[in-house]
Amino acid sequence: MNFKLIKDLYFNQEDDEMENLYDIVIIGGGPAGLAAGIYGARAKMKTLILEKTKNGGQIVITHEVANYPGSVENASGPSLTARMVQQCDEFGAEIKRDGIVEVQLEGDIKVLKGESGTEYRAKAVIVAAGASPRKIGCPGEAEFTGKGVSYCATCDADFFEDFEVFVVGGGDSALEEAMYLTKFARKVTIVHRRQGFRCAKSIEEKARKNPKIEFLLDTVVEEIKGDGILESVVFKNTVTGETHEYFADEEDGTMGVFVFIGVIAQTDLYKGILDMDEQNYLLTDDHMRTNIPGVFAAGDCRQKPLRQVVTATADGAIAATQAEKYIEEHFAE
Repeated sequence: MNFKLIKDLYFNQEDDEMENLYDIVIIGGGPAGLAAGIYGARAKMKTLILEKTKNGGQIVITHEVANYPGSVENASGPSLTARMVQQCDEFGAEIKRDGIVEVQLEGDIKVLKGESGTEYRAKAVIVAAGASPRKIGCPGEAEFTGKGVSYCATCDADFFEDFEVFVVGGGDSALEEAMYLTKFARKVTIVHRRQGFRCAKSIEEKARKNPKIEFLLDTVVEEIKGDGILESVVFKNTVTGETHEYFADEEDGTMGVFVFIGVIAQTDLYKGILDMDEQNYLLTDDHMRTNIPGVFAAGDCRQKPLRQVVTATADGAIAATQAEKYIEEHFAE
């Protein structure tokens, strides 16, 4: 028997496990995950951020971030993300491109398996997987996202001051955001696939009384067109099947389409493991703790009343500091 080979194999395996053992592993590289990375690494925790696509989450498609406190003039989603990534690097947080496909969160050491086949081990895990707006799915939507198509009135309303905008959706969020947009746009048209709305009657009544709001019912968006910027929208009547193309005012040259047909929490991986509400948002306390000790959630994937960059970064900071306390309490030598 080759005892040297067995010994080498044993210690190599042990070395690999130690190399992939982190104090904190953060799933998601949006504002919540990056903020958690900054706070975790700054506290001298061995910190890893795993992001399966691009860092920054939803803000990478935002042309200008004007409502983030202290942001510099003309700050964009990509530039703000780049600065957060730089801060993570400066404090020593590691960022890897990998998606998590399997988790084992019970026990002292959490085990995460990546799409790459790599197994990550952590004393604490922060789920910052985010949420994504439900898309219309029509031609032109992706092309004009950030160039006329938006999923956040709070973020982008001021870009459409004195312009005409369409709001797609029929729930509470759609009508509430439509009313918010009337503070900026000269005209807001709510586009809904049915006659009836899913929102509270009180909200519908308020919207109908607003002189700036009009309604285009039994209608869906069939296509979004333009040359560099959004210039026209093709609508389809859901009853007659007829289509018509609506063009932006010549003097304006463009208009806005705001889509509020739901948001999808990126939490499928945690079903049956972490507690969720009926919309699959993760449930936490004020310390970002989930139902499993050592597992925290932050950002848009958790249940909360406002989903903005500022609330995501706050969640991430809280989650990281609480993860640090958890590790100190449970892994003290």
